[in-house]
Amino acid sequence: MPEKARGTTSGTVLAFDFGLQRIGVAVGEVETASAHPLPGVAAQSAPGRMTAIARLVAQWHPALLVVGRPLGEDGEPHETTRRAERFARQLAARFGLPVELVDERYSSVEVESRMRAAYGSRKAAGLARGKALDSHAAQLLIEQYFDEKTS
Repeated sequence: MPEKARGTTSGTVLAFDFGLQRIGVAVGEVETASAHPLPGVAAQSAPGRMTAIARLVAQWHPALLVVGRPLGEDGEPHETTRRAERFARQLAARFGLPVELVDERYSSVEVESRMRAAYGSRKAAGLARGKALDSHAAQLLIEQYFDEKTS
C-alpha cells in the first residue's frame, strides 16, 4: 500500500480520479483547505499517463498525492479498486511522495449534483461537465481528504 501521510500539515496536494480512459486531476492547498480541478489526463497508455503526471508533479511540487479508491456500494473492493490501488502504488514508487487513498463511492453523484446546481437542468449540467467530470471528482477527493484530516 502507498505510504500514509495523514500528518501532512502544509503544501500542495494533487488528486487523481483514476479511470481507464481518463484520469481526473485536481490541485489543493493544505493551508487553505481549498481545491480546484485541472485538465484531466487522457493518455491511453500507462507510460503516456505517467509522463503527463510527471509534468504535473514538476509544475505543482506536491507534498502529497491523493487517489480515489472506488468501492462497491457495500464497501467491498472490485476490479477497478485493484487497478486504482495499483495506480497509487505506481505513483508512490515513481515520485517518492506519500499517497493517500480516499473512498470515492459517492463522488460522481456529488459532482452531478453540484453541476446541476451550477448549470441548472440535468441536460445543461451534462453538456457543461463533458470530460471535466473526472477532474471535479478529483477536486472532491481533495476536499474529502481535508475533511477527514481535520475530523
